[in-house]
Amino acid sequence: MFVFARLPFRPSSWLMREVTLEIQESKLFPLCPTYQTSLWMFRAALKGFQNKWKSYRHRFVPWVVLNLSKNEKTLRKVTERSKDKLVPDEEVSQSLLQLFRVLLRGHGADHGKLQGVQTRFLGQETSEEDQCGGNSVFGDDAMLQSLGFYLDRKPSSLPSAGTGVFVTKGCVPRGTTVAMYPGTVYQAYEPILLQSIGNPFLFRCIDGVLIDGNDKGISKMVFKSCSGRDRIGPFMMSDTSWLTSRPQNPLAVGQYVNNCSYETPANVCYQEYDVPDSFPIQLRQYLPNVKYSHDTQRPLRCVVLVSLRDITAGEELFSNYYTIVH
Repeated sequence: MFVFARLPFRPSSWLMREVTLEIQESKLFPLCPTYQTSLWMFRAALKGFQNKWKSYRHRFVPWVVLNLSKNEKTLRKVTERSKDKLVPDEEVSQSLLQLFRVLLRGHGADHGKLQGVQTRFLGQETSEEDQCGGNSVFGDDAMLQSLGFYLDRKPSSLPSAGTGVFVTKGCVPRGTTVAMYPGTVYQAYEPILLQSIGNPFLFRCIDGVLIDGNDKGISKMVFKSCSGRDRIGPFMMSDTSWLTSRPQNPLAVGQYVNNCSYETPANVCYQEYDVPDSFPIQLRQYLPNVKYSHDTQRPLRCVVLVSLRDITAGEELFSNYYTIVH
């Protein structure tokens, strides 16, 4: 939209006279230091507000409604809730188990202790997959070995987009679980007002479940508290390391994947995934999600990002922030 302003015509001599008068007035009445400081503070505050607004506007419902029609190409549309899944949950589970088993073997001595404790404490035998040996690998190397690619957080290629997620090694085939969206899981009826203030990392699932992916402030304290609460003996039921700069689960960076644009179409999409009861207890320590309420009977909700096409090394991941269910 273009806005044209009509200005009254004045001869150049008159304009020169006005400029001369302004210069003379500024010499006679220089700006006081207090005024200059106030002006500088106002401009700094305005710039800070603009930067905050750029990151928050995608969560501001009135702005979203007004701009949906303008961003048709950046929307993902499905006919039913069940059609939101690009790959079956079984394939997601298989990818996670494949990575988590490699991470568990990387713990070496701790792995052997957990096997013995699992048999005595829970009366469960460790599966053959979890008993197999191999070289100890960690984080990045485990991801490259088990999934064939490696992710890293770096400044986004989009201007003013902050941090982004890039594939730095290997290749991601279409339909691969690329990342996970970490955070505390809230049911639609659970309180999240204080955590939501100034929080650009709230993810809303199709059924109204919310995931708070903020790694700072109240959100960080809530996650660590819930994670400690759910511990079963020596077994952690969730991974708190995603709150640091070096998560032990290298997939737990989904909250930093930026929204697509007209110039950069989406190459990954969000997919809701409920962790099955059969998920091995000794591998749950790598899940970057935890329930807010301990007595919630529903399975743990996770959100994974699945590749829409083959993604090569050097590419940044872009998703659709909005899914329209018809």
